Amino acid sequence: MSEVATREDPAATLPWQRALVRSLLGRRAQLPHALLVTGPTGTGKRILAQTLAQALLCESPSAEGFACGQCASCTYVAAGQHPDLRIVEPVEIDDDGMKPVEWIGVDKIRALIRWSEITSHRGGAKVALIAPAERMNEAAANALLKTLEEPPAATYILLVSHLPGRLPATIVSRCQRIAAPRPTRDEARSWLIAHGIDAPDGALAQAHGAPLRALALADAQYQAERNAWIGAFATPATLEVAAMGARIDAAPREQRKEVLAAIVDWLLGWCSDLARVHAGAAPVAHAGFEKPLRELAASVAPAALFRYHRQLLTQRALLAHPLSPRLVAEALMIEYRALFG
Repeated sequence: MSEVATREDPAATLPWQRALVRSLLGRRAQLPHALLVTGPTGTGKRILAQTLAQALLCESPSAEGFACGQCASCTYVAAGQHPDLRIVEPVEIDDDGMKPVEWIGVDKIRALIRWSEITSHRGGAKVALIAPAERMNEAAANALLKTLEEPPAATYILLVSHLPGRLPATIVSRCQRIAAPRPTRDEARSWLIAHGIDAPDGALAQAHGAPLRALALADAQYQAERNAWIGAFATPATLEVAAMGARIDAAPREQRKEVLAAIVDWLLGWCSDLARVHAGAAPVAHAGFEKPLRELAASVAPAALFRYHRQLLTQRALLAHPLSPRLVAEALMIEYRALFG
């Protein structure tokens, strides 16, 4: 989710971010020119960075520093056309439109550096946002180092990352790190209800408490596909590997890695709940599957389950690399089915 909401007051920010945003903007004159915003997926760290970006570019900020939402600069930001705001992402644009790519290449960072050296069009600040920052390849990260250390005057570089451990230490050391606040359960529930989610608890359980991710997961088509896979996991004795693999190939080619990523997440969540039930606890993300979880927990060897869970974590770390989504998913399902004899 990457929206930039126009705002006239703090109430327009994500509720759990208001205090931090107010604090940061209250010391704008001392704000470092390189910030690294970190936090789990789905908690709003990119929105936090965009909130700061719009406020830094605003020509009539409020007394607390928030963007007015009305000036020419705010209008340009809302339209995605501000000449002093540069967003760098792992995407490419060709004749077929915008498509995701695996890495942010050095050419994008060099273009960003050239942009940073040009005088501001609006006569104020310039802001660059790189997200997700860990997707910069080695050459791109190295090219950015000098600009992070000595940015041009009134230029801010905001890096957003949910995997900061994958960033080079040389990048991290040149930034002030900001941990995006996580909402309380009540804050997350209230926010989801306000956005039309009738069953926020289930969505939050699937999203591990991350409200923006929970909002995305509440999509009916997503839930239908998830239920099909969870149903297959619940009955490993009749799990048809080829048939489930065919569901991946039914998706458009450019979406198959995304489908595989979802399947790995579903398997991880299912195995985590299976381990909880085996230990005598209640499932977290699969409250409607207590009976099959109990039956499977009675027949699985804990050591084998933990080894398989580690295998899933390893596979998730490899998802950015070239692979055949269907073959990977089928191999994982065969290994899963073997857990139960």
